[in-house]
Amino acid sequence: MNVFSYSDSALSVIPPVLAIILAIVTRRVLLSLGAGILIGSLLLTNFSIAQAGQYLLGVIKALFWNNGAINTWNLNILLFIVLLGMITALITVSGSAQAFAKWAKERVRNKRDAKLMTMLLGMVIFIDDYFNSLVVGSVARPLTDRYYISRAKLAYLLDSTAAPVCVISPVSSWGAYIIALIGGILTTHGMAKTSYFGTFVEMIPMNFYAIFSLLLLLFVSFYGLDVGPMRRHENNAQRGDLYDESKGVPPGSITVLEEDKNGSVLGLFLPIATLVVATIAFMIVTGMQALMAEDIPFSLIKAFENTDVGLSLVMGALIGLVVTLFLNWRQGLPIKQTVYAMSRGARSMMPAVYILLFAWTIAAVIGELETGKYMASLATGNIPFALLPAVVFLLAGLTAFSTGTSWGTFGIMLPIAADMAMGSHSAMMLPMLAAVLSGAVFGDHCSPISDTTILSSTGASCHHIDHVTTQLPYALVAAGISFLGYLVMGFSESVMAGFLMCSGAFILALFFLKYLSEQPEKG
Repeated sequence: MNVFSYSDSALSVIPPVLAIILAIVTRRVLLSLGAGILIGSLLLTNFSIAQAGQYLLGVIKALFWNNGAINTWNLNILLFIVLLGMITALITVSGSAQAFAKWAKERVRNKRDAKLMTMLLGMVIFIDDYFNSLVVGSVARPLTDRYYISRAKLAYLLDSTAAPVCVISPVSSWGAYIIALIGGILTTHGMAKTSYFGTFVEMIPMNFYAIFSLLLLLFVSFYGLDVGPMRRHENNAQRGDLYDESKGVPPGSITVLEEDKNGSVLGLFLPIATLVVATIAFMIVTGMQALMAEDIPFSLIKAFENTDVGLSLVMGALIGLVVTLFLNWRQGLPIKQTVYAMSRGARSMMPAVYILLFAWTIAAVIGELETGKYMASLATGNIPFALLPAVVFLLAGLTAFSTGTSWGTFGIMLPIAADMAMGSHSAMMLPMLAAVLSGAVFGDHCSPISDTTILSSTGASCHHIDHVTTQLPYALVAAGISFLGYLVMGFSESVMAGFLMCSGAFILALFFLKYLSEQPEKG
């Protein structure tokens, strides 16, 4: 393939920007992603249709078979999604989901408590963002439906706990990945003896976006601060329209299953608890096996750094599925009904699978175009040092928004931020690295092509673009607060001053959101 010079240039941002704009305007995600993929492939092959087609075939093949071996990560994630769809359908057909909703209604007093409970579940199940979005969505959906909470609000609850919690939790797939990156950066700059884990923990209070997006979610849930498109969705939900039916059935919905009247709360809790425990156990075991293969002493953090997340998710889901099948058999559900439920559950996840495959494809194209590298290069100009934390935050956000990946943004931007800090003022290295983490999560929250955003929509059974547009105002508020914090931190060189700035801006933002939520709805 003849790769043309559009790589690592301003033109490299055209495919993701085109896909994002089309997705928002047309609300047809696959069409929009497909357009971005096609334009990107043409840019990479100097607009040769034949070479573009050949290149695309290679990219699609690599989704399943890469470097002479099965692409286990992609296949494991897809298999986990399908297995979770089966588990959810079996729980539904057993009547356990409705039994849980009735049980929770006796203890969850109102709509606000239902939202807070969902948020709490999202914060407790913090081992992985994919796992968080899909599992918490399956558990919380019967309860939020019962209290007429829109699917868009549920998706916001899932997405705004998943990544923010994972990015500040050292014992998570995100934490382990970030700690490994930090270790490489510290070693490169002659600080190999510094504790990588301790450095990560020290960065937590500097991760303004993660902290204040979680606080914002808490106050939005507690006080009902519904603004913008979210307000319309919540008002529609009060009339019984949990999602926009004119757009069809959203991914993850199982609407054709007849529910048994003898369901029990145990039928929901035991499979989900088994799934969680088994997944964590396999994450530790696969990490331990990797450490043993390298003759590295075992530690929990090291195990999470080296774990096989995809395989652990699949094994946990398989064990959860076996437990669910056993409970349904014990309940006396007919085999034909069980098989049909599993089939419907798998099929309900197909829209999410298709979107994810397209998102991975455009991510590969964007990677080849080096869009992220171009975005990162914008930070290497003559920018005053005091502005660098805020600038790095914005560039990390734009990079994650354009590429749809926070992990990829971490890999690109963290070394650059470290080099910039060491070249000017080494004491500000950690705040600069934290600004990258914050910006990447912010961009990921706003991006329609982000896999985490896609799976949050799936977990909530919400139309994807509805989730993107309803979450966007809140993400922008948290980002604005964070930006001010990084500005103050850059000029004062004080983390405390930056945090206090964020706190003051957060209080003002709450008053503003309250004012907007109390205004009469137009139209």
